[in-house]
Amino acid sequence: MKLAWIMWLASVLPPQTADSLCLSTTVYLEARDQSVRGQKAVAEVALRRRDSGLWGDTVCDVVTARKQFAPTIVSPGTRLDNPRAWAQSVTSAFEAEHNWALPIGERQEIVPGASHFMAHAIASPSWRNAYQVATIGDHTFLKVQSLKPRKS
Repeated sequence: MKLAWIMWLASVLPPQTADSLCLSTTVYLEARDQSVRGQKAVAEVALRRRDSGLWGDTVCDVVTARKQFAPTIVSPGTRLDNPRAWAQSVTSAFEAEHNWALPIGERQEIVPGASHFMAHAIASPSWRNAYQVATIGDHTFLKVQSLKPRKS
């Protein structure tokens, strides 16, 4: 299936279902070749950003914010053609969402405070010298800015 089709589907689904699809797609595109821990860390960054409200109010808004995550960086014609990796990405995203729905003190954070991540092989962003929270597989997770959940 093509990325453009998945993103269209997310646009017509109910918000919670759309967010799960957007998060699964992002985990696939960003970390399908990484460990489950690395996949959940990618999801955690997106969920933390959603809670901050700085990139949007939904996971889909966050992962489609200009040049922030793979869904806006890779070609819309990109095919998600590895069924095994897709299934694992969906599982990792769902588990991350379930964990993130817990009260803050009960969550198991993999990359506490991380607001960004980068894959060294393909990126060298200006913020690469920020505080490094963890390196998992090919990704380094960084705390570029303090993100606090927005006030309700």
